[in-house]
Amino acid sequence: MNISLVVVGKTNVDYIEKGIEVYKKRISNYNRYDIEVIPDIKNAKSLTVDQIKQQEGEAILKLTQKFDYMVLLDENGKEFASVEFAKWIDKLNFQSFRSICFVVGGAYGFSQDVYAKANTKLSISKMTFSHQMIRLLFTEQLYRAYTILNNEPYHHQ
Repeated sequence: MNISLVVVGKTNVDYIEKGIEVYKKRISNYNRYDIEVIPDIKNAKSLTVDQIKQQEGEAILKLTQKFDYMVLLDENGKEFASVEFAKWIDKLNFQSFRSICFVVGGAYGFSQDVYAKANTKLSISKMTFSHQMIRLLFTEQLYRAYTILNNEPYHHQ
């Protein structure tokens, strides 16, 4: 099963990029993991919030059509502890999806079309993080899930 993280806008913070690369490399020992970047909307300052969400949504849907299962990383989604998340990933793995796509929306969230297409929503935390930071946090949690599933000593309880 392939796992992808689709994000809106590039990361321009060096330490976040370096951290993501560390965990992406570690994840590659278990599974394929790609990060797909949707470019920021051009001339966004001249657009309304709904127009921005619509344009970002169209780009998300265009990119995610190839994925079997789409999960929105959304503040109103289901929350998991790390062990629960690992079990959830494992369960999806046995449901014969070829790929799972996790999506981080833009600053204003998702369009209604994206919500309609999504299979489920997942919340990283009740706290709010920058869209750039979520990429690192999610990637680390995915790595943690694989170490839990493989009974490796990364996660402690």
